[in-house]
Amino acid sequence: MRTEITILIYFIFIVGIGVYSAFRIKKPSDYYVAGKKAKLLPVSGSLLATILGGSALMGTIELSQTRGWAALWFLFSAAIGLFILAPISKYVSRYGNYTLPELLGKFFGRKAERFSTIIIPLAWLGIVAAQIIAAAQILQGLGFISYQNAAILSGFVFIVYTLLGGQLSILKTDTLQAVLIVGGLAALLFYGFKSPEHKQVEPLNINALFNASFSLVDLIVLLMTYSVTFIVGPDIYSRLFCASNEKTARKSILIVATLLIPISFALTYLGVYSGGNNEGIMAFAGHLLPNWAYGLFIAALLSAVMSSADTTLLTSSMILSELFSGNLEKKQSLPLTRWLVIVIGILSLLIALYITSVIQALLLALSFFSGAFVVPVLFGLLAVKVNKKNVIWAMFLGGITALTGKLFTLFNYQDFGNGLIILSYFVNTFFLLIGRRSNSKNPKATSLKV
Repeated sequence: MRTEITILIYFIFIVGIGVYSAFRIKKPSDYYVAGKKAKLLPVSGSLLATILGGSALMGTIELSQTRGWAALWFLFSAAIGLFILAPISKYVSRYGNYTLPELLGKFFGRKAERFSTIIIPLAWLGIVAAQIIAAAQILQGLGFISYQNAAILSGFVFIVYTLLGGQLSILKTDTLQAVLIVGGLAALLFYGFKSPEHKQVEPLNINALFNASFSLVDLIVLLMTYSVTFIVGPDIYSRLFCASNEKTARKSILIVATLLIPISFALTYLGVYSGGNNEGIMAFAGHLLPNWAYGLFIAALLSAVMSSADTTLLTSSMILSELFSGNLEKKQSLPLTRWLVIVIGILSLLIALYITSVIQALLLALSFFSGAFVVPVLFGLLAVKVNKKNVIWAMFLGGITALTGKLFTLFNYQDFGNGLIILSYFVNTFFLLIGRRSNSKNPKATSLKV
């Protein structure tokens, strides 16, 4: 019963932060980007906590229980994406304001911006749903609540917390949540290494990084569907938009990318260890940890889920609000964004009630997003000349091709599906480059080289 009380106190604390922050919101930018005044610690903490959401944390453990040490590539690929983002993050901070579609509008015009404001929130429904799934699995693992009721409870807390405080509340709690995440993992690792079963864990060697369940082609697909979302991702960019300057944004990215490497080893070890005992991570932690450490671990898992859920939910709502209002600085944009937080939160909850795999929900959403938007955004940031008339076709056909490929892999047509996912990048690039005028210059693109 003590664990249930701890969880209740944690949820009340989170909602309380939202209420407190709601009274400090004086203008739309406070709600959307925390006044664009965040320093290195809150930006780094928020970025780390956002990345280590339920989808990454629970997803890595879920993968490592079935695929062994090859699951290291899941967060390794995230770190690779961040290392690539670091040198171009100055352009994101310099020319971005609130959302990723705004950047697309600057690069390719209003039509491209509108198209992305519709498609990105639809894709991100799966991301928000993945966090609710993870939270529900955590609570269900404690044995006092069903999955359905746990999903409803978690979804309700996510929605209320995000609705009230926006980025102000998110930045306040994310650094604390990042500390809880790292502390909880450290406690579980400490007791795992002390246990006699530690010697039975499959040893890590170079051959363990690939196996029958995870090949080199799977790694390529993972890099093209997951890693790239850390180079071009609405939730990642939302952290950069909160930073007080370009230097803070870049340093935060490098710090978090470096931290993800040891965290990936820790999570994969825990998954390999618990998978060998045929236990879920909750049961495994409950048997291994003393009561105080188990409570810390539960708080860490819920913190991971909460920090990612609120960021993705707010980002999606902001993007849609911009579509309807035309400008997030308008007075009516803020109440509209809050209504959209409720709508998107409820839709994500409904998805979570019917799809219970974190990885499945996550990768379906990311497949479409990566196929549609990664190449156009990178071309825009790097000032590559494109045919603007074809941008929407490039996004649409690239996204559909990648999503179709992912669906084929779910029905065990692995090679064909992976081929389509890889093909989506070539489809996207082909439509962007065909018919472009090489002898004309885009002043907006040229300015990005400054």
